[in-house]
Amino acid sequence: MKFFIMTLFPDMVLDALHTSVLGRAAEKGLLDIEAVDIRTFATNKHKRVDDYPYGGGAGLVMQAEPIYRAYQSVQDKTQGNPRVIYLTPQGRVFSQEMARELAKEEELVFLCGHYEGIDERVLEEIVTDQVSIGDYVLTGGELAAMVMVDAISRLVPGVLNNEESAEFESFEDNLLEYPQYSRPEEWMGRRVPAVLLSGHHGKVDEWRREQSLLRTLERRPDLLEKARLTDKDRDFLDKIQKKPCEDA
Repeated sequence: MKFFIMTLFPDMVLDALHTSVLGRAAEKGLLDIEAVDIRTFATNKHKRVDDYPYGGGAGLVMQAEPIYRAYQSVQDKTQGNPRVIYLTPQGRVFSQEMARELAKEEELVFLCGHYEGIDERVLEEIVTDQVSIGDYVLTGGELAAMVMVDAISRLVPGVLNNEESAEFESFEDNLLEYPQYSRPEEWMGRRVPAVLLSGHHGKVDEWRREQSLLRTLERRPDLLEKARLTDKDRDFLDKIQKKPCEDA
């Protein structure tokens, strides 16, 4: 999968995305991550890419022309018209569902803004998706782009060593992941649940599913509205929710 990240800080992006899991995937040729330095497409001798906003106001606005020229350079390297994602608090909130959707693309372009924003005209010209990673404001779009690239890349076949790692984790089926344990069996008086030591795979799977349901109910009950639940799941949740009333 190919990622193009249009940014004023290419080193910041590349240093982060060429380490650990993503770095190994890039070495194997599973991912190709390119940072496109918008500043190199400025037409003035000082390489400025920003100016004061029309109508007045605080701060500076990134100009349309260098961004558009950077995008044209990306287009020359793509197979057609890839989706262009502008990172902005005004966009649709990023989710695991969106990550799965975007992981089906062969190429993605990310546009990272800075200062007080980007000239609206170039957004109208090239952007296909406006996406937010949460209801807060960052100093620029780079961190948001890196979050999205990481989440999407994990769903590209072969990026993770164990395919189950992407299938059975938080937000798959809109449920949070069950608790995980490793050696030793006892640590500071806390023991690993006995069922995980039993060797009975059926019981382990059942325990993990129940713990996933319980954790989601306790921490993110809003996710249950869209979760894919079986009749057995619903019976378990009904019992858990009725239990406090019975104990009282």
